[in-house]
Amino acid sequence: MRSDQLLHYRPLVVLLGPTAVGKSRIATQVAKYFETDVLAADSRQVYRGMDIGTDKPTAEERQAVPHRLIDLVAPSETFNAGWYRRVAMVEIERLYSVGRLPFVVGGTGLYIRTLVKGLCPAPQADPDVRADLRKLRDDGGRDGLYAELMRVDPETATRLHPNDESKVMRALEVYRLSGRPLSTMQAEHGFHETPFSALLIGLERRKETLYRRIEERIDWQLTHGMVEETRLLLDQGYGRELGSMKGLGYRQVGAYLANECDYAEMVRRFKRDTRRFAKRQMTWFRSEAGVAWLPIEDNEPYERTAERVIARIEQFMKALVQPK
Repeated sequence: MRSDQLLHYRPLVVLLGPTAVGKSRIATQVAKYFETDVLAADSRQVYRGMDIGTDKPTAEERQAVPHRLIDLVAPSETFNAGWYRRVAMVEIERLYSVGRLPFVVGGTGLYIRTLVKGLCPAPQADPDVRADLRKLRDDGGRDGLYAELMRVDPETATRLHPNDESKVMRALEVYRLSGRPLSTMQAEHGFHETPFSALLIGLERRKETLYRRIEERIDWQLTHGMVEETRLLLDQGYGRELGSMKGLGYRQVGAYLANECDYAEMVRRFKRDTRRFAKRQMTWFRSEAGVAWLPIEDNEPYERTAERVIARIEQFMKALVQPK
């Protein structure tokens, strides 16, 4: 597609799927074929110094293809979907300007939704409200936060896990600042903006296969420095109360380093919680309209899956420019 056609049709390709499904390996090959960058849509890879636990692309993958939207902030800094959309739009416009296809890859459903369908106009974060909510958490725990959300916005509460503190707190913050439930704002917005001609390709594997891959990856992470990486972050002053340090892996390893559980129990929790996370990811993605699902067979080589993804993208691009 020519540069002028890119600017006119504004195509955007998104490769999504749950953790450990194989997105990174496949995406690198697809990006090489189209001579473009990989734009990450991962709420954990934005943190600098959190590499093993967030499964960032390898040095070889980064050398083969530029990877953007990773290592954006320190683990102590706040980052959310609104900020992600702003920095992602800069990268997308840059790619259009040099005649390249924007290619987004990730598993953070909210980031992908806000990028493709727009951002609900909720109020910006407020430090004073956040401080009040943290006091509510300190007094009543996460259960107290969640109970308050159930009272003021039960629809949003039913979509969130009680332990998803950052999202529960954000929904409460929106209500306190606006006097309106976040679910009402989202329903009014409808996520119907169309800034792009978007193709969403979802990768999926059999549940048993995905869970096996999750466990194998965690075993690899733990034998390649996950514990040491977590210890270093803690030694640098990034406490366990930070949202970044409550992410998968870091939360469980942090508990182990604090002698709250032994190594075997830490591994069990790490694998269990990651399986549950993958299940929640698939539930989210299944609820998103317009995802073209691509099942991957157990013995299918990455090269073959990449070829199938490339074929779908080429078909999509051809259809865009054909006369209606």
